[in-house]
Amino acid sequence: MTYTPHGKHLIAGEWVSGSGTFRSEPAYGPAFDFALGTVALVDRAAQAAEEAFWSYGWSSRESRAVFLETIADEIEARAEAITEIGSSETGLPTARLQGERGRTTGQLRLFANHIRQGDYLDRRHDVALPERQPLPRPDLRLIERPIGPVAVFGASNFPLAFSTAGGDTAAALAAGCPVVVKGHSAHPGTGEIIAEAVHAAIAKCGVHPGVFSLIQGGNREVGAAVVQHPLIRAVGFTGSLAGGRALFDLCAQRPEPIPFFGELGSVNPMFVLPEAAKARAEALGTAWAGSLTMGAGQFCTNPGIAVVIDGPDADRLVGAMKEALAKTGPQTMLTPGIAKAYRDGQARLRSRNTVKPVYETVSEGREASPNLYETRGEQFLADHALSEEVFGPLGLVVRVASFEEMRRLARGFEGQLTATIHMDAGDTEAARSLLPVLERKAGRVLFNGFPTGVEVADAMVHGGPYPASTNFGATSVGTLSIRRFLRPVSWQNLPEALLPDDLGA
Repeated sequence: MTYTPHGKHLIAGEWVSGSGTFRSEPAYGPAFDFALGTVALVDRAAQAAEEAFWSYGWSSRESRAVFLETIADEIEARAEAITEIGSSETGLPTARLQGERGRTTGQLRLFANHIRQGDYLDRRHDVALPERQPLPRPDLRLIERPIGPVAVFGASNFPLAFSTAGGDTAAALAAGCPVVVKGHSAHPGTGEIIAEAVHAAIAKCGVHPGVFSLIQGGNREVGAAVVQHPLIRAVGFTGSLAGGRALFDLCAQRPEPIPFFGELGSVNPMFVLPEAAKARAEALGTAWAGSLTMGAGQFCTNPGIAVVIDGPDADRLVGAMKEALAKTGPQTMLTPGIAKAYRDGQARLRSRNTVKPVYETVSEGREASPNLYETRGEQFLADHALSEEVFGPLGLVVRVASFEEMRRLARGFEGQLTATIHMDAGDTEAARSLLPVLERKAGRVLFNGFPTGVEVADAMVHGGPYPASTNFGATSVGTLSIRRFLRPVSWQNLPEALLPDDLGA
């Protein structure tokens, strides 16, 4: 099935053009023209979202669940076309796009089940105590309520699961919040066809059309207008540290500041404890190579740094890693800009005389080949640039002299999405000592695994202390992510006749 984009924005149920166009930059296949976003379109979408909130924000959980399931159905009805244009725009292989589409529809259905159960409402009731002395207690009821229109920025590295109808959108719609999506220019055709699926679901379910809008392209002024519009109540973002921090600051500078839930950057360090290194250094090196190069290293949970105690076991791990990387050919990156940033990141490491190349390649154009470097613990701690993310298949081994130095180095890391401990039974006491440090550094701590692959589940946390994310108490994956778009409301002495359905009798 061949899909030819029409290149328009979806604003409150209408496909509209902008004042200009931009041209897509696909990895292969034809390029298309897409309408540019404007500040006026942002205002139109936000106004429609606010109008939709007066009905959608008070709709039943069942009706919203059916709406989410219908979006999933409509996405699956366009499966072949989504895979075709998604692969063309991003260079991602068919199997990856198919898996990501399944994750996208799966999380929509997961949220449908989640809101049906109602536990997320956190309902509380303190019954009145009129005879209490010295003062009576009023009847108090609490429930979580949707906050209003939410803006979502599409991610470059996940054209489906973190973009138009991805996790942020699914969580907001489940909560009862209309969504204004700022599409990513790396995959505008993919965003458009997903918007068509949402549009079809709106029509089938009879939902107010302002509940969802997609604004394509646009310059920084358009992105700034999205986060600064007075009707937008929160923002979901996945992207670069620089871009996310700029938007975060704009949210804080508003006359009425709003929460900015940004996922910005992470090197996801792994700590290889002595007994694990002794028992399975080669296996760990080989497995690390597989995780590091998965999807050309373009995952926010890509394990970019491994910390290991220096010696023969570290030599074996590095040797196995080098051998595995040598078998990995170049891969297409998502955009020319991301490919250039990868080359720049490699050049930054190569410029340090404290960094030794282990396996070095040359990447050209939109292709990325893997690279491996190593340094020593004291040199790593002395140079902050060595701990900065290189988005792509580049790994850095940090050799430390002792476990004490490993723990000290762990304390020096900034906030991370993940941190991993590789251990055997003999490492238990060392792991027990390291765990409190990593718990303060990361939203997810793994044992004897690799962080690429984020399970969409109730107990998942995909977030962490800054700069991994801008709100350490939130997650962008899993059902807990719905809390970002809710706020508690308490009713005092609420008459039974006004009792909301969600509160029950």
